[in-house]
Amino acid sequence: MNYKLRGMLAAALAGSVLMGFGTQASADSTTDIVNALVSKGVLTEEEGELLTKGRSAEAESQKKKEKKQWSNKLSIRGYLQTRNTAMVGGDDVGVNLFSDRSVGNDRSLGDQDKNFLIRRARVVISGDVGDHLGIYIQPDFASSAGTTGNLGQLRDFYGDFYLTKDKVHRIRVGQSKVPYGFENLQSSQNRLALDRADAFNSAVKDERDLGAFYYYTPETTQALFKEIAELGLKHSGNYGQFALGAYNGQGANNREQNDNYHVVARYTHPWKTQTGQIFEAGIQAYKGDYVPVSQGAYRNNVGRTLTAGSTGTAAALGCGTAATTTNFATCTPRLAERNGFDDERIGVSFMMYPQPFGLQGEWNWGKTPGLDLATNTIKNESLNGGYVQAMYQIDNFKFLGTNGTLIPFIKWQYFDGYNKAESNAAQNRVNDWEVGAEWQIAPEVEFVAYYHRMKRSNLVVGASQTTANLGGPNADYETFSADAIRMQLQFNY
Repeated sequence: MNYKLRGMLAAALAGSVLMGFGTQASADSTTDIVNALVSKGVLTEEEGELLTKGRSAEAESQKKKEKKQWSNKLSIRGYLQTRNTAMVGGDDVGVNLFSDRSVGNDRSLGDQDKNFLIRRARVVISGDVGDHLGIYIQPDFASSAGTTGNLGQLRDFYGDFYLTKDKVHRIRVGQSKVPYGFENLQSSQNRLALDRADAFNSAVKDERDLGAFYYYTPETTQALFKEIAELGLKHSGNYGQFALGAYNGQGANNREQNDNYHVVARYTHPWKTQTGQIFEAGIQAYKGDYVPVSQGAYRNNVGRTLTAGSTGTAAALGCGTAATTTNFATCTPRLAERNGFDDERIGVSFMMYPQPFGLQGEWNWGKTPGLDLATNTIKNESLNGGYVQAMYQIDNFKFLGTNGTLIPFIKWQYFDGYNKAESNAAQNRVNDWEVGAEWQIAPEVEFVAYYHRMKRSNLVVGASQTTANLGGPNADYETFSADAIRMQLQFNY
């Protein structure tokens, strides 16, 4: 067989092999194979060029097709939080922590679990689907409806429209967190204490609402935010160095009740000292009109709290009974304003990231709709409150076969205000202490345990003479004191 014939057969064979690869072979691999055959003298340069002709264009076309498959750019992650609480002291009456149904005893009102509770079961789907669009979807499968738990409900679903490819300017539209407060923006996956402080968390139901927000984050700030996150320093996430937006105002998964937007603005400034210590300080405010949507009957000690109306009876104030010094009555609150109440706050935030010692604190003041028990009327009331937290991060904490991170912390929170999104916008007075530690056993497993000293208003309704006969509360919205050991096991995936 002469050389020319052998070359032709080799070329035909190589061409068949390459055709067998089809679009699965990239331009680089095709070129490599042909170049190898040419270098060994199996193919001439002319035959090699013939075989590779058009492959570059085909590969480029394939890359464009793959680029269009935006679903390939999405990531899936999430976390599961399971809680358990042991009551260890305090008032021998009904105990309810409205934000955590695992806190309770046999005299608690409502649907307290009192044992194991799935507090959060989140799945997050997110990613950039192009140079100018990122999406974020987060349902929670531990929501409740009445006495039924572990139902799926939307938490986040929004798109980030990047005005510039460097992501300095972006507009977020959909249901997302409202940029008010540091701890509100901090993911529950990262937060030390099991619950957010009432003083800030009462500002926005579930921290989220439907709206549009502009975020400005310079590249230097983006880099510092990224460094904070990579160091595992309990960051709040990138919600811009400056934020401005408008949202409905009624809270997540709630219909708007009036033709009025809430407007919010926030500025936060992170900085790093020459020693490597990172700080962050911020200020935020919002304003709008809020319509209380949960107005139901509650049990009131009318003889102790209710101010008689013009007729001298509690009936004149919606409680349907005469005011005596011993009488309890079922009251339905009245609204001082039907189209919404002034709902406005201003707050300050400070964070000294734990390196290893850290401090975190926030305080806010404002006006909000609230229930005045003395007149059985929901009207505008003032509020103030916040929290201070100290922590210490111990890395390389070894126990048995683990090498993780231990973060002891202590937190004090105070609130003299009202929870507008709870039943009847009830008054909430809080003076709590939490002392404990978070143990990051591994990146995928975390355990938190702490002592919680509670002195706060009971925002769960359902008091009656029957509950009183069983040793529980005789009136709703009363103050209780309780001591509890609270624990949470968290799985990250």
